[in-house]
Amino acid sequence: MATQRDDDTAPPAPVDLLPGERTRFVDSGGLRLRVREWGAGEAPPIVALHGLRGFSGTWRALAAALPGYRLIAIDQRGRGDSDWDPDANYYTDAYLADLEAVVRTLALPRFVLLGHSMGGTTSYVYAAQNPDRLHALIIEDIAPGSSVSGAGAERIKAEMAALPLDFADWAEARAYWRKARPQVSLAAIEQRLAESLCEDGAGRIRWRYDAAGIARTRLAPDPARVVDLWPVVEAIRTPSLVIRGAKSDFCPAQVVTEMERRNPRFRHVTIADASHYAHDDQPATFHALVQGFLCGVATATAAPF
Repeated sequence: MATQRDDDTAPPAPVDLLPGERTRFVDSGGLRLRVREWGAGEAPPIVALHGLRGFSGTWRALAAALPGYRLIAIDQRGRGDSDWDPDANYYTDAYLADLEAVVRTLALPRFVLLGHSMGGTTSYVYAAQNPDRLHALIIEDIAPGSSVSGAGAERIKAEMAALPLDFADWAEARAYWRKARPQVSLAAIEQRLAESLCEDGAGRIRWRYDAAGIARTRLAPDPARVVDLWPVVEAIRTPSLVIRGAKSDFCPAQVVTEMERRNPRFRHVTIADASHYAHDDQPATFHALVQGFLCGVATATAAPF
């Protein structure tokens, strides 16, 4: 994670990479996707998918907490060092094709799939379509209907509608992120600055993702390509854990309870004093829950992971 800076006008410090952290690029339908990996190549794999405005490096702390696993994280199309889609094809079916390209290119055996928010939607759909490919499914703070209606959906739409395309300087960018994410730590803010923004040749601070294209898709989506997650959730046959934040405005407890009623393969845990960004807000608790769930699944299924 990036180190907190005392001077608001200074650029963020470079992110501290983990020993053995490595990067490769995978082709998905002509787009180059940047993939980060941590852990031994022969270790049990976990594929992690970030949220709408996230980045692969958001999972670095989790990788450090799970040294016995090979954690694989994708800069989703339009973000980080992955290519932007010239057609602004930022829909679940496109993200699903990207995930399949990564799994195929890396020749992954059976693996664990983890998704936060938007990445959680992709993870639900992949799990429903590929019951024999996954040991376990972990979802962070998204449930059926989360992206369609409710306080969290409206908050995200408002954020995207008002999204500045650039900033005058790093102080202005810091002020934006601190206002937008008051719950996350200052160190996590610095990580967002380092991983999602860059300085252009004119001295302006610009997003390292396709802000205009992603906002357009989120604010005026094609209704035919919006996924109804209820039938998807009901079809999943993989041991599944939903981790939600007690302060989340995006993943209501009553909806997650209904998921458990409809599909007994699901269970959920709520993290106190955490928002929609539970892995940022309470990382130690989040990491312990992931590790404990995976140990439980391995014991219950006698799976070799």
